[in-house]
Amino acid sequence: LKAQGIRQRTRVLSARFDLRSHKGVPAMKQKATVSSSRRKSRKAYFTAPSHIRRKLMSAPLSKELRAKYNVRSLPIRRDDEVIICRGHYHDREGKVTQVYRKKWRIHIERVTRDKANGQTVAIGIHPTK
Repeated sequence: LKAQGIRQRTRVLSARFDLRSHKGVPAMKQKATVSSSRRKSRKAYFTAPSHIRRKLMSAPLSKELRAKYNVRSLPIRRDDEVIICRGHYHDREGKVTQVYRKKWRIHIERVTRDKANGQTVAIGIHPTK
C-alpha cells in the first residue's frame, strides 16, 4: 500500500511540472549558474556592493525620453530631474540632490519635512517610485 501511494504521488508531481512547461514557463532553468531561489536573490540584493546598487537603483524614463533614446530605464544620479509617481509626495518635480545607495533612497529638492526642533530634513524616496 505504501509503495502505491508513493508512485501515485510522484505521478501527480510529474503531472504538475508538465502543466508548467505547457503554459510557456520553461521546465528547466535557462542558466545553470544563476539561481532562481527567492532566498538567494534577496540576499544578493540586500548585500549588494555600491557599484552594483548603482545599477539596481535605476529609474524608468518618461514616455518621450523612452521613445527618443530607445532606453526604458537608467541609473539615477545627482542633478537628474525627476517626477515622483507614487506615494504621499506623488506629482512633485525636482532635482536629485543625493543618491543614498546604502539606504536604497534618493533625496529630491523641496521634498522635505520639518523636525520638532525646526530643522528641515530631506525625505528619502525609492528611485523606482
